Amino acid sequence: MRYLWTIIWAVLITFVLSYVLSSMGGAEFLLVDTLIVAAVFSIAIFILGDGVLRQKKEQ
Repeated sequence: MRYLWTIIWAVLITFVLSYVLSSMGGAEFLLVDTLIVAAVFSIAIFILGDGVLRQKKEQ
């Protein structure tokens, strides 16, 4: 369940950031690029949350 909420929030936050930044820059909003960034963002959160930060907490 924790992973599902992480993916949902990563997609929502990335959509908002992508829309605002593309609108401010006068560029086109690209859904596929936004989903790729959201996937990378989710993977980075999983690695940090389950790997790096958990190991640091256990020490």
